[in-house]
Amino acid sequence: MAPHTSTPSRGSVAGAAVMSAARPIRDVPLHEAASTPTGVGELDRVLGSGLVAGAVVLLAGEPGVGKSTLLLDVAARWAGGGRRTLYVSAEESAAQVRLRAGRTGALHDQLFLAAETDLGAVLTHIEQLDPELLVLDSVQAVTVSGTDGVAGGVAQVREVTNALVRVAKQRRLPVLLVGHVTKDGTVAGPRLLEHLVDVVLSFEGDRHSGLRLVRATKNRFGPADEVGCFEMTEGGIREVADPSHLFTSARAEPVPGTALTVTQEGRRPLLGELQALVAPSAAQTPRRVTHGLEGGRVSVILAVLERKAKVRLHNKEVYVSTVGGARVVDPAADLAVALAVASAAAEHAFHRPLIALGEVGLSGEVRRVAGVERRIAEAARLGFGLALVPPGSNIGLRGMRAVEVGTVAAAVDLLQLRPPKRRDPEAPRLRLAE
Repeated sequence: MAPHTSTPSRGSVAGAAVMSAARPIRDVPLHEAASTPTGVGELDRVLGSGLVAGAVVLLAGEPGVGKSTLLLDVAARWAGGGRRTLYVSAEESAAQVRLRAGRTGALHDQLFLAAETDLGAVLTHIEQLDPELLVLDSVQAVTVSGTDGVAGGVAQVREVTNALVRVAKQRRLPVLLVGHVTKDGTVAGPRLLEHLVDVVLSFEGDRHSGLRLVRATKNRFGPADEVGCFEMTEGGIREVADPSHLFTSARAEPVPGTALTVTQEGRRPLLGELQALVAPSAAQTPRRVTHGLEGGRVSVILAVLERKAKVRLHNKEVYVSTVGGARVVDPAADLAVALAVASAAAEHAFHRPLIALGEVGLSGEVRRVAGVERRIAEAARLGFGLALVPPGSNIGLRGMRAVEVGTVAAAVDLLQLRPPKRRDPEAPRLRLAE
């Protein structure tokens, strides 16, 4: 009996050529996914140790945040390793980019510059130059001849990205793309753009502050929870390996309304300072103003202070802000926010520098947060010796005294931030002189 052979059904694809033969997974060489450091340590931290051959990386951020400056520095460092690098500017003239490169020290003989807005011209430059790194600024400004739509439109961005991804994979050429963001902070253009590339980086920062953060929101070659820290200066952008000093004020004496915490950006603990101001209000509805913090979360903490810790705020204006332009979304900062507001309301400063960690619940309890040991270790490294932590944290570090507090009211009483007539007579007191 002849063996049964199936024929492909209508609409199926049969006999297509394969790119490579299937093989046991153990036999797949790892060197094909090896990364090469860019020379910018903070960027390498986010990428997962460097750039992988054939990887397409999208760096998105608001206008003026420093995307072009950062990638021009990366291109110059890459060229400094003797590797031919092509920087294509689709938004600025070659003279403008040359001027910035001279100001930031990003000049090198192996760094080639072209100002093009047509994809065909960009591909021609790649063919002629055969670079080892391509930087395109920006992907929304390049167009494809014969494709409908304007530059930055869905059709144009899709065609440009598809073509660059194919070139990157065929030539094993790492590609860095600059992308714009919309008003709500998402990458401009079709959502497909983020799916086509291998790595999506978000470049964040307040243009009125020197602090810049690079976050990975997608990474096929490394962790997607790392953060790189940079500082924008007159001479360009520089990496900050130890950024904690950027988030605190250089003040010798403590003042009312300040509290310190340790936030966790990805897997990186960062010291942060929170400031609060409480002032009388003649308005029927007092103002609640926040900067660098979620307004809704701060409102919840103020309600808990009013209801559970008896801190009178109903007729007071409350202003809460972070230091250094940092944006704090970590719930571990809740307790520090509460103590900063209570300190401002009582006009009473802590007599000893301390760290406050803990998420605040609606019933006034202080909940545990992730990575407490890592946060406390960072505080101890910076010279702090006292920390208020949630119950069950089990911290045992030499030179660090960890005091567990179960509720916001207990923490407020512990630091004596309420008038004596409102304090719980049985509440413990913290001997700050110890």
